[in-house]
Amino acid sequence: MELVGKRRRMKRILKGGKALIVPMDHGITKPVEGIQRIDDILRTIDGIADAVVLHKGVVKHSSYVAEMEMGLIVHLSASTSYHANEKVIICSVEKAIELGADAVSIHVNVGSETECEQIRDAGIISEACDKYGMPLLAMMYPRGKDVAIAAETVKHAVRVGYELGADIVKTNYTGSVESFAEVVEYVPIPVVVAGGSRKSDEKLLEEVAQAMLAGAAGVAIGRNVFQHNNPAAIVKALKRVIHNGISVEEAMEVLYERNLVTNRGR
Repeated sequence: MELVGKRRRMKRILKGGKALIVPMDHGITKPVEGIQRIDDILRTIDGIADAVVLHKGVVKHSSYVAEMEMGLIVHLSASTSYHANEKVIICSVEKAIELGADAVSIHVNVGSETECEQIRDAGIISEACDKYGMPLLAMMYPRGKDVAIAAETVKHAVRVGYELGADIVKTNYTGSVESFAEVVEYVPIPVVVAGGSRKSDEKLLEEVAQAMLAGAAGVAIGRNVFQHNNPAAIVKALKRVIHNGISVEEAMEVLYERNLVTNRGR
């Protein structure tokens, strides 16, 4: 029987079975634009996004996390861009609990040179999560030498996360409704899609709409939010697609409205 604590915490992340998660755990990987003032972004998207992903140091030093309504997911693994695929555990489930986390997340690169160690660590973390009733978001990617991002490799990565004990899996979008439907159908747990590198608002929303049509439970989108010139507007647009099921054209109206206000003020 599923732990009551895990069920209750999962509801903080998945609203009506759908999730709009904003990861901002990029600072360890390399200096990326947009996360210098994370608290400002948190204030802007609070009440719109369902949850954010942060490293323990950001949570510890934040002046806003304790006040926010969004769910808090503490990321437990990391690497720098010098060894990007070699993820190691840098935080414990117990520490995440101390910080008030509603869930924790790990990153596993299936196909990397340290795949075995990452899988081992993920298995250990998943047992600790079950012990404490803590939901586990596993960021599962096919990455490594000669490893392509394709439906079969993404299906494999997602399945690894499921079999290790994850409660939610984040992975790459495979490029089409048909191929991503195969990924979603391969595991009986929620699958959310990554946003990836910066792209146009329309392309981002189209990919999200396609993923939702394929059966995705939502998204975990970072750079396309915190590097956006209006994070609140793009999160509102994403929420329209994910939670309200409206068209990309209608969702884009949030961004058009913002542009109209800006232009009128000139």
